[in-house]
Amino acid sequence: MLKLENVSFQVAEERGDKEIIRGVSLTVPENKLVVITGPNGGGKSTLARLIAGIETPTEGRIYFKGEDITDLGITDRARRGIAYAFQTPVRFKGIRVKDLIRIASGKQLSTAGACAYLSAVGMCARDYIDREVNASLSGGELKRIEIATVLARGAALSVFDEPEAGIDLWSFQNLIEVFENMRKTIQNSSILIISHQERILNIADEIVVLKDGKVEAQGPREQVLPRVMGTPSAVSECHMISRKGGIDA
Repeated sequence: MLKLENVSFQVAEERGDKEIIRGVSLTVPENKLVVITGPNGGGKSTLARLIAGIETPTEGRIYFKGEDITDLGITDRARRGIAYAFQTPVRFKGIRVKDLIRIASGKQLSTAGACAYLSAVGMCARDYIDREVNASLSGGELKRIEIATVLARGAALSVFDEPEAGIDLWSFQNLIEVFENMRKTIQNSSILIISHQERILNIADEIVVLKDGKVEAQGPREQVLPRVMGTPSAVSECHMISRKGGIDA
């Protein structure tokens, strides 16, 4: 479904260009849940932005369903079936939660239909459905609403950048169930998650370890996870975060 060929990305700095992603090649197959993990600063979120079309590679090509999408922006990629959930959700002013979910779904959802997506991410729908998506909502609330909009999209490829950030423990367990249900119920689709969380790694079909902008390991969960959990230098934060679970609501 998604294929990256020798993708690199660099930014200009005072001391010269800094390479953040270095010759990354990987494939996200259809009907799979793939987790990209690795130490902080390894380039995981940058790679997610490259896949979503927020950034453009300085080298290499990106293919989606056989089409070269390297030069397409985020809007065109969304139209082709790529949904992206930001690590820090965007705040909207003057739009209600149910309208945001309706826009994401691309259809005239009933209020009950919109509420179902909120319930799926552990939110009491009646408390949020008519609220505005603005500064009155906490970071954790915005995160769950954004995940609800991705669910409403029903995209061919859903990309989640650290979805556990800002999620309380109860909602985090609910989130795990959401991902498992997505994998089972949405046909001809795939899920790509950027995460340190051991519980998310445990539900992956395949795991990619990214370190210093390069793929250090990739393959089926059964092969890669023992190496990840047993090698602190590969994913230095994994054990610490998995014990803490989510953070603030």
